[in-house]
Formats: sequence, C-alpha cells, structure tokens
Amino acid sequence: MATITKKELIDRIADATEGRRVQVKKVVQRFLDEIIGELGRGNRLEFRDFGVFETKIRAARKAQNPKTLEPVDVPEKRTVKFKVGRLMKQRLSALTGAAIEDEAGDVAEMNEQGGADEDAEESRGGGH
Repeated sequence: MATITKKELIDRIADATEGRRVQVKKVVQRFLDEIIGELGRGNRLEFRDFGVFETKIRAARKAQNPKTLEPVDVPEKRTVKFKVGRLMKQRLSALTGAAIEDEAGDVAEMNEQGGADEDAEESRGGGH
C-alpha cells in the first residue's frame, strides 16, 4: 500500500485538467481549509455518495494506566468522524474485491437513526 501526498494529487489533477499546478494547489488548499473551518464550527459536511465528515464529542471518562493499573481521568475531547458513502463503498469493494465497512455503519442508516447507535456506544465507553 502506497502513501499518496497532497502534492502528488495536485500534480495528477493538474495533468488531468491541463491546469496550472499553482492554481490547482490553491483550489485544493482552499477546499481543505473550508472543510477544516466547517468542522471547527461544528458543522457536518456531506458529500453525496462519497461520505460524511462530522465532529463528535467524546465524553470524559475513567481509564486505567496499563503499566501501573492506576485509574486515570481522560478529559472530554472532540474527534472527527468520516462515514463512507454508498458509491465510495461500492467502488472500493469492486477495486479491492473485499467488502468495505466503516465503524459508524452506512451513511443512510446513520441518517435514518440520527446517529443514535453511535451515541449510545460512546456513552457506554465504546467507539473511538
């Protein structure tokens, strides 16, 4: 499995669109900055069939230091979740020959349930 950098993606997009790399870089960076800004404001970003980005608050909890076995307070924190969309799931499955699962379940299921299952799991101390 290879790691593809932002620069490599910019080069590919510039080549495919015959655009100037400098302009493509500005557009890609602006797109990423907008995603960060929206998530920072607590907004949910939905890219139909691709996936959904959203932030979740993980409640403060008690944990245990694995070396000392002492109880440890873990503070509340905000995390970013990505839920794979239907079309991405299908395409990745076709490319890899393996079923693609995300831990949050299908985006359609999440929308129907309003994220209730994931919230319940986090309140039980599960999730990420």
